Amino acid sequence: MSQINKLKIFNDPIYGFITIPNALIYDLIQHPYFQRLRRISQMGLSYLVYPGANHTRFHHALGCMHLMQKAVDVLRFKGVSISPEEENALYIAILLHDIGHGPFSHAMERSIVEDVHHEEISLLFMNELNVAFKGQLNLAIQVFKGEYHRLFMLQLISSQLDMDRMDYLKRDSFYSGVAEGNVNSERLIQMMNVEDDVLVIEEKGIYSVEEFLMSRRLMYWQAYLHKTSLAAELTLTKILKRAKELTLKGAILPCSKPLQFFLQNRITFDSFDTKILDLFSRLDDFDIISALKAWQYEDDFILSSLSKMIINRDLLKIKLTSEKVSLEDLQPLKERFALENNISLQEASYFVFKGKIKNQAYSKEAEPIRILKKDRTVEDVIESSDQLNLKSLSKAVTKYYICFPKQLM
Repeated sequence: MSQINKLKIFNDPIYGFITIPNALIYDLIQHPYFQRLRRISQMGLSYLVYPGANHTRFHHALGCMHLMQKAVDVLRFKGVSISPEEENALYIAILLHDIGHGPFSHAMERSIVEDVHHEEISLLFMNELNVAFKGQLNLAIQVFKGEYHRLFMLQLISSQLDMDRMDYLKRDSFYSGVAEGNVNSERLIQMMNVEDDVLVIEEKGIYSVEEFLMSRRLMYWQAYLHKTSLAAELTLTKILKRAKELTLKGAILPCSKPLQFFLQNRITFDSFDTKILDLFSRLDDFDIISALKAWQYEDDFILSSLSKMIINRDLLKIKLTSEKVSLEDLQPLKERFALENNISLQEASYFVFKGKIKNQAYSKEAEPIRILKKDRTVEDVIESSDQLNLKSLSKAVTKYYICFPKQLM
């Protein structure tokens, strides 16, 4: 195929046309590892709350690359030198930053793939692609790992004001209909600059930063931590844990071969070799949903009841509170549910459980968002802002929850 055919354009409902900058990026997008992202939802089970939230991680990755193209243009216009090699590394790193996500990845990370985070798997995929593309991803991997000497490049990919956050807030807001998340990414990118190889926002962009942080806080409460989405994700985590428990005891549950493999084996980061990575790359949302459809007819009461809850959107009741929930609060509910359904207390804990969620729009511990003042000094956005609410946005808000079947109300 000639190179000219590879300079395609995508029509995106948010940004309009997104262009593929070169043949290498086209070939990476065409790779099965990347195409798999078309089959992985960006917002997990949030479509059970917001019916429009069916967009994919493929969509998001392209949006991030588009924003990175805008950022490179703006920074070059302001005199920041970015070589063609560095530019390409930025595009590749941001394009592949989420390639390690599994289906409903937060539920998976807490159940069938033991504590292996998607960032680590993204890096494994990048290394594998680098072999396939004969070392053309070397610089992108260096930037992604934070090993490249120009710090601002990592900040564009992973920081408190990166292309990833700018796209997912805008995109998730658009598809869910939660208007509060609609950040002005264009304006934020126009305000970007680099001082001493560190990413800064020019002083006149401070209100856009404040709006961005506020949008992030509201999106967490209204979308990502919405209590029904949370109940669905927690239920899915319990289903996968139960499926693994039954499989390890010798049960053969109907599901795809890759999912069967992850149920049958305890997979940690150290055991992630090329063969396992390839099996992981064959997993997507369809494997999980197909399994749930089959498991709702299994003999195991826990597996079938929980699977029906997701398939039929008849979820556990969830109550949020600012007070810690004690085990004593759960005990009567567990006992009643166990008695009514003739199961043990330990089995009832699949249906009655507690936990906590945290929302922090801006972290003082992480790399700060820096504001470039008119006198060329640089300070943390919290110090620059005349808004008292930014200080409160940097405080973590914790809420506690209790989940239980509706019939126990």
